[in-house]
Amino acid sequence: MSGLDVNRREFIKTAGMAGAALAMPSTGHTASSQKMIGIQVGAVSFADEGTEKVLDVLQERGGVNTLFLAVFTYGRGIAGRQIPGQPLPDHGKQEYDLNFHGGNFATPHPQYYRNTVIEAAHAPDHGNLDILEEVIPAAHKRGLKVVCWMEDVFRTDLPNIEKVQERDLYGRDVETLCVNNPNYLNFFTGLVEDYSRSYDIDGIMWGSERQGALSDSLGATHDTPPIDPGNVTCFCEFCQRKAKDRGINVERARQGFIELEKFVRAARSGKRPVDGCFVQFWRILLRYPELAAWEMLFTDSLRETYAALYKTVKTAKPAIPVGWHIWHNTSFNPIYRAEQDLQELSKYSDFIKVVVYNNCGGERMALYADNIGSTLYGDLSKQELTEFTYEVMHFKEGSYKQIPYTGLSADYVYRETQRALEGVAGTKTQIWSGIDVDIPTEPSNSKRTPQSVKEAVLAAFHAGASGVILSRKYSEMRIAHLSGAGEAIRELNLPR
Repeated sequence: MSGLDVNRREFIKTAGMAGAALAMPSTGHTASSQKMIGIQVGAVSFADEGTEKVLDVLQERGGVNTLFLAVFTYGRGIAGRQIPGQPLPDHGKQEYDLNFHGGNFATPHPQYYRNTVIEAAHAPDHGNLDILEEVIPAAHKRGLKVVCWMEDVFRTDLPNIEKVQERDLYGRDVETLCVNNPNYLNFFTGLVEDYSRSYDIDGIMWGSERQGALSDSLGATHDTPPIDPGNVTCFCEFCQRKAKDRGINVERARQGFIELEKFVRAARSGKRPVDGCFVQFWRILLRYPELAAWEMLFTDSLRETYAALYKTVKTAKPAIPVGWHIWHNTSFNPIYRAEQDLQELSKYSDFIKVVVYNNCGGERMALYADNIGSTLYGDLSKQELTEFTYEVMHFKEGSYKQIPYTGLSADYVYRETQRALEGVAGTKTQIWSGIDVDIPTEPSNSKRTPQSVKEAVLAAFHAGASGVILSRKYSEMRIAHLSGAGEAIRELNLPR
C-alpha cells in the first residue's frame, strides 16, 4: 500500500478530530471556504410536514444551504415517499403513497411546450401545489438556494408517449424515450426554459441514468434484472437517420447486435464458447465494429442534449449554474466511464454531481459483478472480476462476498471525488459529490449510520469537492443519519 493510501485511510480514521480549516489539495481549482451543502428533496416532504418545519430540519440537522428540489420526474427514485416495502423513516406521514403518479411538480406554462407532443402536465399528487412557488420564497428568506432537479423518467400511459418512445432491436416500443427524437429535446429545452424564466431559481440539475446498446446488451450495469439483449435501443427512424449521416451501416449494426444477443443468451445459460466469453465477445466486436459506433451514437446524442439544455438556460438566465447528475454506473462499468469524459462535459457544465454512494455501493458493485460476470467476464470467478474491476477503476474495497454487507468505504468516496476533480482540472466546472443517505438496500445488506454519513461527507471535502449533495431524497432519510452530515459540516467549520 502506498504512502498516499495510508494517509487517506488515516484521515478517515481520525475524521472526528478534523480542524476548523480544510486543507485542499492542488487540483487546478481555486479553493473556497464557501461550500455547497445540498440535499435532494421532493414535494411530498413539504406537503406532508410543512415547508418551515422541513427547512428547519434540513438547516439545523443537515447543515444544508442548497435544496435540490425534485420538480420533474415520473419515477419514485427522487420523488414520492419511501418506496413501498422499505422501512418508513422517522418523519413525515407513516404511510406509503401507493398511488404515486409524478410529472411536473411546478406549473407548466404552455408557451414553452409548443414544439413537442409530450404533454406538459402538472403532477396530480398534491392537488394544485406548485412546489417552486411554495418553497422558493421561504428558502430565500433563510438564505437557502433552490436548484431545480429533474430526471429523464417517464410513464408509459402518458398521451402521445408512443410517438417518442425508443424502438428496440426488433422495432418494438420500449419504456424509455429517444434522445434523437425532436419531441424529446424540445420538451426538455422547453422545461428548463420554463423554470428559468418563470421562477427565481438558483440553478438547474438534470440526470439521465442510461447507456448505449452495447453496454446494455452485455448487462454492464448494477440494475436488476439487466436489460434483455433483444430489447436494447434505439433503432427508431431518427436514430437510423442519424447513424446513416455518420456513415454507420445500420443493417450491419443490427446484425451485430443480433449476434451479440445470441452470445449473451448462451453465456447466461452457462454455455461457454470454445475460446471463452471474453474472446468470443471480441470476435463479434471485430467483425461488427458498428457495435461500438452505435454505442457512441447514443453517447454523443446525450451530450448534445446536455449542450442544448445548457444553452437554453444560459440564454434565458445566464447567471444561474447548470449541471448534471452522473449515474453510479461510472464507478463500475469501464465502458460507461470512458463515455463520461469530464473534460468534454465541462464545456457545458458549471457543475457535475458525481455519484459516490458508498453505502449502497457495495450492493451495487456485487450486482454489477453478477450481471457482467455472466456475459463478457464469464471466464472469471465473481471474486476475480471484483478484483479486476478495482484495478481498472482505481479503488480498492472488500471481497465480492463482503461488500453487500459492509458497503464501500469512505476511501472510495475520496478516490472517486479526487478522480473527478482531476478530470475537470483547468476548467470552471465544480465537482459536487453525491452522498447516499438511506438509499434502500436489501434487508440484510449494509445500512447507514450517523458516523458513516459523517465520514463520507468528510472524505468528499478532504478530496477537494466544492460541495456535497445528500441523496436520493429526504423522504427516505432518517433524521439521525442526516445529522451525521451536519456534524461533519460543523467540525470542518464551513461557512453556510
